[in-house]
Amino acid sequence: MSEELTEEELDYLRGVLDLAREGETQALSTVIERGVPVNLTGGSGDSLLILAAYHDHPETVRMLLEHGADANRVNDRGQTALGAAVFRQSTPSVKLLLDYGADVHAGSRSAAQIADFFGLTDLASLLASYRPSS
Repeated sequence: MSEELTEEELDYLRGVLDLAREGETQALSTVIERGVPVNLTGGSGDSLLILAAYHDHPETVRMLLEHGADANRVNDRGQTALGAAVFRQSTPSVKLLLDYGADVHAGSRSAAQIADFFGLTDLASLLASYRPSS
């Protein structure tokens, strides 16, 4: 049996998702440390990590990964945070995600497919050859 959330609670959670979109790293870290799940997702399956990567906020990506965010979570459209970072051509976020075990081939629109489709040869090479830092 699940309990329905109130409109106030839903608004709060939408605000948390906005923190990831806006790159509000410290505020987002605070709410996670207070108990909001690091893998919180919105209505279309976008996790905090996917939103931070898509909106090109590498420091927020780093913080979420450090707090245990799932680097391979797939949204309802088959997209991952790594795919979002590749699409945004954010090399810092791509490297962070790879360091935390993001799968280049995860999702139905994988990071490797996105790099190939958009002709992002530098990122395609990075995905193919990247070795995580120690």
